Amino acid sequence: MEGVMDHTMRQLLSEVGGMNYLVSEFVRVTEYAVPSKTFANRIPELNNGCQTETGHPVHVQLLGSNSLTMSASASNAVAAGATHIDINFGCPAKRVNGHGGGSFLLQFPDQLYQIVKSIRGAIPDEVPLSAKMRLGYEDENLLWENIDAISSGGASTLTIHGRTKSDGYRPPARWEKIKLAKEKTTMTIIANGDIYSRESLEQCRKITGCQHFMIGRGSLNNPFLFQHLRTGKVYEYQDLVELIHGYCEKLVSNYDDFSTLGRMKQWCAHLRQDWPQIADKLPEIRKASNLNEMLKHF
Repeated sequence: MEGVMDHTMRQLLSEVGGMNYLVSEFVRVTEYAVPSKTFANRIPELNNGCQTETGHPVHVQLLGSNSLTMSASASNAVAAGATHIDINFGCPAKRVNGHGGGSFLLQFPDQLYQIVKSIRGAIPDEVPLSAKMRLGYEDENLLWENIDAISSGGASTLTIHGRTKSDGYRPPARWEKIKLAKEKTTMTIIANGDIYSRESLEQCRKITGCQHFMIGRGSLNNPFLFQHLRTGKVYEYQDLVELIHGYCEKLVSNYDDFSTLGRMKQWCAHLRQDWPQIADKLPEIRKASNLNEMLKHF
């Protein structure tokens, strides 16, 4: 999740806990391979055994359409310390699809196969390779061909978001399609989409038959979600306030004040979905011109 799930957010979520691992923001691969040094700078956890300070593994995610530069970048990521490579075939963003990346590639199963196969051949056998996709681009007509291409290319795990690119984030995720996918492949299938509570998790588990689940936007809306799903613990607004101040401190130590303010406002736009206290304050939060002014609202 580009622009918000950076190492500071990953560390914050890791400190709350409840997840098995975290995934980096996607590293965009274009006409040139991404150097190892760039990976180390973008994903600081690579300098810590590819895990957060609190011990959660971090998978390195790549996004691109050229099999040669993608495979070379994957090799460089492993050289920098990556212990798991993930490929993003699911991003629905226009600026990503406009450059032939993300879910745009779901129109071309042969290209998916070449990318996965090239990366699998470029990294050591002991480094797992996974991918993430949607049900399709404009429709689901190539769903089975895409799954087969990713499997045949050598990926062992596939996360499926239960919508097409054209769906965006509406209508509700079609978990029943993930169930069919699970039945048609030997890859481990991870269900993704619309998991926001213990009830929705159990419903997703019941419909898909999956035992593994990935949560993206839900964890930004509620940073306590993983721990709540794991233990049932209920967190109060004051817990969130303390977390917000802690996150601000992390940002200040890594970014300038302007960037910190922007990232805090961006996160608050997610938090409002689950926290009415934030929704009520958001207009004033957005008007804040500096950190002190913004933090007065918490």
